[in-house]
Amino acid sequence: MEEFVESSEDQRREDPPATGVASRRVEPGREGEFEDWISGILGEVREFPGYLGTEILRPSSAEDDEYRILYRFDHASNLERWEKSDERRRWLDRAEPLVREQTVRRLTGLETWFTLPSRAGEPAPPRYKMAVVTWIAVFPLATVLFMLLQPLLGGAPTVLRTLAFTLVMVTTMTYVVMPRMTRLFSFWLYPKE
Repeated sequence: MEEFVESSEDQRREDPPATGVASRRVEPGREGEFEDWISGILGEVREFPGYLGTEILRPSSAEDDEYRILYRFDHASNLERWEKSDERRRWLDRAEPLVREQTVRRLTGLETWFTLPSRAGEPAPPRYKMAVVTWIAVFPLATVLFMLLQPLLGGAPTVLRTLAFTLVMVTTMTYVVMPRMTRLFSFWLYPKE
């Protein structure tokens, strides 16, 4: 039994959560068709094992023609399965006439929190900078969550309180706090050379 637990933990370390980041520059006048393409491929990826969600960052102005699509999976192996699938290949073939330039990359671990859409393809910041910005975000959020959850869950078993706290904390950090912190601290995380 002990060997199984160790191998299971090893497998989790070797197969971490992963995010695919695709940046595509759309041909002028083909934006509507590309939006339809996005709807179609998202309908397909939702059916894949381990799919957790997608964030679409649309062009911010008329001069900007770049779409960025971030798709998250519970394990790198599930992301790889999607990336090698016939379904994805068919959708990518459909996008070819709509797109004039594209880059696709994969992120795992903490660097997924430190992705700036405007810097697709750039390496993650140094770990010490990621740690500092994460701590600056975690400390006030954890304090507020403790204050809010204590009256609601104060008498609950420790495991239930920890489950609720970590669920709210990680979800809030991933989808709300860290994208904003990354933009706020971009001058330090990604200094201009």
